[in-house]
Amino acid sequence: MLSWHQWRSKVGFLCMGLITFSFVFLLQTATPVRSQVSPSPNEIRGVWLTNVDSDVLFSRVRLERAIENLDRLNFNTLYPVVWNWGYTLYPSPVAARTYGVAVDPRIPELALRDTIADTIRLGHQHHMTVIPWLEFGFMTTAESEIAATHPDWITQRRDGSKIWQETIYQRLWLNPFRPEVQQFILDLVLEIVNNYDIDGIQFDDHFGLPSDFGYDDYTIQLYRQEHNGQSPPDRYDNAEWVRWRADKITEFMGRIHQAVKARKSHAIVSLSPNHYSFAYNHSLQDWKRWNQRGYIDELIVQIYRDSMDSFRSEMARPELLEARQRIPVAIGILTGLKDKPVGIRQVWEQAQAARAEGFPGISFFFYETLWNLSQEAESDRQAVFQSLFSAPALRPG
Repeated sequence: MLSWHQWRSKVGFLCMGLITFSFVFLLQTATPVRSQVSPSPNEIRGVWLTNVDSDVLFSRVRLERAIENLDRLNFNTLYPVVWNWGYTLYPSPVAARTYGVAVDPRIPELALRDTIADTIRLGHQHHMTVIPWLEFGFMTTAESEIAATHPDWITQRRDGSKIWQETIYQRLWLNPFRPEVQQFILDLVLEIVNNYDIDGIQFDDHFGLPSDFGYDDYTIQLYRQEHNGQSPPDRYDNAEWVRWRADKITEFMGRIHQAVKARKSHAIVSLSPNHYSFAYNHSLQDWKRWNQRGYIDELIVQIYRDSMDSFRSEMARPELLEARQRIPVAIGILTGLKDKPVGIRQVWEQAQAARAEGFPGISFFFYETLWNLSQEAESDRQAVFQSLFSAPALRPG
């Protein structure tokens, strides 16, 4: 005879199965037949873990439960944040030496444990690939210690303004053309590569510079040295001025790739940018050239669109098709923001559309909105991910 606990366990399992079947059945019958695509046995199934609107990294118990759940749902890749808001999320001698703060002081839990070491250990225990993510790239905050300690590292617009407003937040941009700034970023990267059992390192759309910046004294003098004393154009979108700055960032990306590979040849240098035209013209991020030169090993393009027509047109861009000839190219899908919920039907349709176009993977932004920050039931959303990833998959080699 079964005990009460055994009966409760069996009933709970059967109920979950009925929820999964009924919800996925309704979802699939309401979805056009053309979107039903079988999962590949080799597929990137990623999720970004951030400290913005999420506390998953702040508690070992929460982190363990999250990774166990992701493993149960057959995810295979974690992208945990290690640098944002002008701080590291791990104890960093480089940060302490550079601006006097070894780990983000706003989060007391980070002083008690090495959250990145925990994420790597737990991820590997569940046979997941773990690729730390430098979310802020060259961006920092107006109140950060790095900006106060090194004000000469901050670049500006032609009118002298330095603040880059992002919703309610005031950001600043480290000058990517200064050798000291490049060395700081490179030191952070190599600190992570050397000290942790990582599978790679990831940069995103902030590993560049808004194109209206770059009019600081240092960059102007550097431009003049390379242009027979001529100053940069007044128009920030001047084609030659955009190209010159983008090429400088490309050269630095080459240094990073070479340095990472010299220390861990197997480490994946991953990039998650916006679509190419926007990345190049607005962020000076020439990722098409980075790919052509072999500076990146994986590309996950952010296609955060509500319209399916727009989503599909972004996937059809020629730069993505070209990149796919050389490296794995996955699609970044938005599962929601704190103040912008995304319905699970849209997530399902976009994941299936990416598969239908033959992309070898998807990654979701961000963990908390997979099912926790949502207006839909957690069990319903988890049932859809269970259906999407019905069997384990290896990452494409």
